[in-house]
Amino acid sequence: MDNSWSLMRGAMRAPETPRGLRRGTVRRVASFARPHWRRLWIFLALTVVSAVLAVSTPLLAGRVVDAIVNSSAASVIVWLAVAIAGLAIADAALGLAERWQSTRIGEGLILDLRRAVFEHVQRMPIAFFTRTRTGALVSRLNNDVIGAQRTFTATLSGLVTNVIQLVLSLAVMLTLSWRITLLALVLLPVFVIPARRVGRRMAELQRESAQLNASMTTQMTERFSAPGATLVKLFGRPDEESAEFGERASRVRDIGVRTAMLTRWFMTSLTLVSALATALVYGLGGLMALRGELDAGTVVALALLLTRLYTPLTALANVRVDVMTALVSFERVFEVLDLDLMITERPDARTLPSGGVSVEFDDVRFAYPSASRYSLASLEDVATVDNRGGEEVLHGVSFRAEPGQMVALVGSSGAGKSTIASLLPRLYDVDSGSVRLSGVDIRDLTFASLRESVGVVTQDGHLFHDTIRANLAYAAPGANDDEIWQALEKARLAALVRSLPDQLDTVIGERGYRLSGGERQRLTIARLLLAQPRVVILDEATAHLDSESEVAVSEALNDALQGRTALVIAHRLSTVRAADLILVVEDGVIAERGTHEDLLAAGGRYAELHRTQFAEQGSAA
Repeated sequence: MDNSWSLMRGAMRAPETPRGLRRGTVRRVASFARPHWRRLWIFLALTVVSAVLAVSTPLLAGRVVDAIVNSSAASVIVWLAVAIAGLAIADAALGLAERWQSTRIGEGLILDLRRAVFEHVQRMPIAFFTRTRTGALVSRLNNDVIGAQRTFTATLSGLVTNVIQLVLSLAVMLTLSWRITLLALVLLPVFVIPARRVGRRMAELQRESAQLNASMTTQMTERFSAPGATLVKLFGRPDEESAEFGERASRVRDIGVRTAMLTRWFMTSLTLVSALATALVYGLGGLMALRGELDAGTVVALALLLTRLYTPLTALANVRVDVMTALVSFERVFEVLDLDLMITERPDARTLPSGGVSVEFDDVRFAYPSASRYSLASLEDVATVDNRGGEEVLHGVSFRAEPGQMVALVGSSGAGKSTIASLLPRLYDVDSGSVRLSGVDIRDLTFASLRESVGVVTQDGHLFHDTIRANLAYAAPGANDDEIWQALEKARLAALVRSLPDQLDTVIGERGYRLSGGERQRLTIARLLLAQPRVVILDEATAHLDSESEVAVSEALNDALQGRTALVIAHRLSTVRAADLILVVEDGVIAERGTHEDLLAAGGRYAELHRTQFAEQGSAA
């Protein structure tokens, strides 16, 4: 008991951090509610009728008491009892209908919000995902969307019901006896004032709990993935991870205990004040009934109506806190929806003409944008977003690859090779200059046309936790099994897939971890072959592979590059000797360009890289 009291006092004394809503939040909430207005009006109508029935029942109960006291005919009492039963049945039916409507509204709202957030997040620049905690983003799609739903269900329905019950109950009670009604209201401030403080504190506790749950979701998402679990095991940190998770879970537990105690204190106070007010009504009303100033049935009706009065009053005392708490969830969702997309499709976007595709970079300059343009501190779990950025990393890059040619990018790490490759599929937009496919600026192309024309294979090709068929068909949804097997044959992977018990229906695990590195890479090449892009980007596609896997992947890549324009980033210079053009990138500029033989003869940076790399290989051998 002492511990419970201490927890309650701690919750009451904890510092409050009031937070206002952004201007326009309510208007945006209304825009999401607009498609559900018809159901919303039906829901409100049902709520009004239900409130009227709730006030009518005490009046009928008072009539029954008067009929008994006055020795009325049995038929009168029976009909009154039938009327009360009818009201109860009608109220139950209305409750079911009201629940149906509120659920349809709430679930429809969740659907709309989740779709909006999911679609918006998918269109965010790739930099957004490199900074955002996945668990925090998932929490926005789950916890905050559900919190926003409460605005249209519990909070809104409660507000309407309580206002109607309050007005009707107060009007009827004043009509029956204004003196008893005013005396009964004297006790109201004893409860309402503390109730407002408790309500505000509970809203803050709920917000803190939501943040902690988002942090736990993030930790579980990262640590339970195959790479995360491997890292934890390799560095022997399971105890520290458990302790960190346990600390957050303990804080959620403490908040749950505080919330439960505050709720219990709230309900106990409501029950006590209501009981005291009821005693006052029975005591004073009974004396007035003995003096003939009131009927006995009126006293009973007043006592029953009193419960219909105190409950709405106490709920309305905290309605602002309830609404604010629910709208905070909306605001957190809108924070994500308000993030700048940065890369958008123009209204008059066009498709790329058929045939071979040339690639041209024309005086391209680029600087990575600062995180404040596309990220949120709350999604990164930091106090403020890092505003660094804006420093130019590419300085007037120009080159051209003719249809069917292979252009290789080589150079030191961090020179800008991957940045150049990321501009071609529009993962970022250039700051000045232009990137063109067959003479068309990629910013003038539709997203669909650009995705169909450009394919990418990275050194760590991502695969979904799904079947081989689903992973391959992701690039070409309309592909049949014959086309899939043909792509696997070209990727030198058909024999392996046929040896599996479920063949194309084999689930390969999260990120394809049930396959070896070389097998995963060949599967991503098969996916590329199935998509049949006209331009291929290879970003260190054979890096980190053993010799045998490298040979198999290289053979698959040879088929993948046949007849296609290719942009190849390579660390191993031996893999790009046959390139039509080799570009040496250093510090964001093209320092040298030419064929393998020309660059070696020039004796510049490429020759130095070549000499150093083969010297290292000879030393290792």
